[in-house]
Amino acid sequence: MIKLKDCLYDGSSKFKLLKYPTNAGVEKAKREEVEALMAANKERMAQLQDMLYAQGKEGVIVMIQAMDAAGKDGTIKHVMSGLNPQSIETYSFKQPSKEELAHDYLWRAYCHLPKRGNIGLFNRSHYEDVLVVRVHGLWHGYNMPARCLEMDEKDFFAQRYQQIVNFEDHLFQNGYRLVKLFLNLSPEEQKKRFLARMDTPEKNWKFSAGDLDESDLWPQYMDAFEETIGATATKDNPWYVIPADQKFVARYLASEAILKALEDCDPHYPELSEDEIAAMEACRPRLS
Repeated sequence: MIKLKDCLYDGSSKFKLLKYPTNAGVEKAKREEVEALMAANKERMAQLQDMLYAQGKEGVIVMIQAMDAAGKDGTIKHVMSGLNPQSIETYSFKQPSKEELAHDYLWRAYCHLPKRGNIGLFNRSHYEDVLVVRVHGLWHGYNMPARCLEMDEKDFFAQRYQQIVNFEDHLFQNGYRLVKLFLNLSPEEQKKRFLARMDTPEKNWKFSAGDLDESDLWPQYMDAFEETIGATATKDNPWYVIPADQKFVARYLASEAILKALEDCDPHYPELSEDEIAAMEACRPRLS
């Protein structure tokens, strides 16, 4: 069984995406065993979430990046179900609006940061601005000063990688822990899932011809993911490259990563001072 540590990349060596499998090779007969492990993780996550919210000192941000059909929505649905929605803030990063394009590319990430004590879920993230933006060359059309654009592609994105590292260091230094997940799907499995969307009426709505257009650019996206992960992983804000061909394994590993972040926060329920306890006890007669 693959371990979470096998998925970890913290920037301490050169990153090669091909070294990370897309299929964990777990026998289907072990699915119930794996799902039982995830259920135990979720129970512990719920306990820690309650203490995290009560204490209000740290926030956790879960960011999921992947190709289409890799299971981003399903991971969020299955891993986070059972947690208290009151302290979960979710945002899906789609094509930037006019307002978002009028600001720097990290602005919308700042706007949707969770409060400390909460868990933020980013379905895609600010990493879109070094992935799809790079693959499609969208940065060439940005309404920005010439000094910001008159450079080659390598320099432009090297600059962005450093900006992202600085941004994420800033978050860590101000009470946030990031869980950066890349669901590593194979092109063969993606095709199977696209066909399943076409063949299953209740999944038809998920199918988009545009997804096939993006799939045609698979080599360019893999190059972009490899360079992005390699340039933005640090010991404080590492990446987890999770094999995504087997959904039940990917979801279990995602729960492991989120649980680890919550455990690293080490939250506790606030302890009242003697004066606060005395004030509370003074209210007891009013309840008699």
